[in-house]
Amino acid sequence: MDFSYDKRNITRWIIIGASFVIITLILWNTYTFFTYFKNEERAKMEYWADAQKTLINADDNTPLDLPLKILARNTTIPIILTNERDSIISTSNIDERILQSENASRALLQKLRKENDPIIFEYVPGKFQYLYYGNSSLINTLKYYPVALLLIIVLFGGVVYNFYRSTKMATQNKLWAGMAKETAHQIGTPLSSLIGWLEIMKADNVDPVTVAEIEKDVTRLQVITDRFSKIGSEPAVEKKNIIEETAETFDYLKSRFSKQVEFSFKAPKKPIMIPLNAALHSWTIENMVKNAIDAMRGRGKLMVRIEEDARQVKILISDTGKGIPKTQFRRIFEPGFTTKKRGWGLGLSLTKRIVEDYHKGKIKVLHSEPGKGTTMQICFRKELADRG
Repeated sequence: MDFSYDKRNITRWIIIGASFVIITLILWNTYTFFTYFKNEERAKMEYWADAQKTLINADDNTPLDLPLKILARNTTIPIILTNERDSIISTSNIDERILQSENASRALLQKLRKENDPIIFEYVPGKFQYLYYGNSSLINTLKYYPVALLLIIVLFGGVVYNFYRSTKMATQNKLWAGMAKETAHQIGTPLSSLIGWLEIMKADNVDPVTVAEIEKDVTRLQVITDRFSKIGSEPAVEKKNIIEETAETFDYLKSRFSKQVEFSFKAPKKPIMIPLNAALHSWTIENMVKNAIDAMRGRGKLMVRIEEDARQVKILISDTGKGIPKTQFRRIFEPGFTTKKRGWGLGLSLTKRIVEDYHKGKIKVLHSEPGKGTTMQICFRKELADRG
């Protein structure tokens, strides 16, 4: 059992739990503040109503300093005072432009009625007035504070997640790069022996055709070793004829697969020079062709064609295989995604990285129909060639 992994897992859950408790306490504290200030404002409005009642019933001997002071001190809470028939008697802290419009003032009255229950007071026996009041700016700020807090927490969580994910991906990339370089190193020893045996076969006058085919496979192994050794480092690119580089890999693969696959290749007659890393581009074409053949289960038509326009060079790989559902057009390039029973789902992910990160191109599913086939498209911008 990996105790260190379990410890890390427990630590993560403790941090998540503690964060949840802290967030709950903050939200509860905010709600408590909100309720407290809401009650305080209602108490102020009740004092305001009492002051209004005193003012209405005042005579020459009634002291008015305190009621007038209470009425004057309200500078933040919007108020509408109405009679029993909902006719507006007076207002406070409300924009005059609203009061000039009957519809606007009625709409505001409805709004205040929803925000708080009115304070009803009997200023003389049998006669009532209704005090409608809204929320102060402080209450409105507190009302939206939890939303702002949750938004900040979500953004912070997103930053933490992205940091964790990028760190994890960087670690995985280092691991894969190390494994790839070690694989290249391990292949190198038997490959050197094979080259030696190939020279002995030539010296012993073994059938030239057999020697030539073995030599092609040895060369291919050297290319594969070169590919693996380049993983994890920035590959060098130089101007190459993309038609020639693509055709070379295509012809090699064509001779190695079943005759039940009908291969065809179409391209312009003139060379198209763009910055390429030949080994990695060969890997791209190999992955695409092998995927297409797998989709056809080793039987069908496969076409590779190269097209160009004023701005782009396009490589189109078409097959008559099982096709790809539209919902999976993007997912097929994700590391680990595969529809095969065997395989790690790294081929198209690696291809996308070679095309987009190293060659600044684009790769996508151009068209696919389940049961009829798929066309994949790789694009390289010609402007890059001009700058190179």
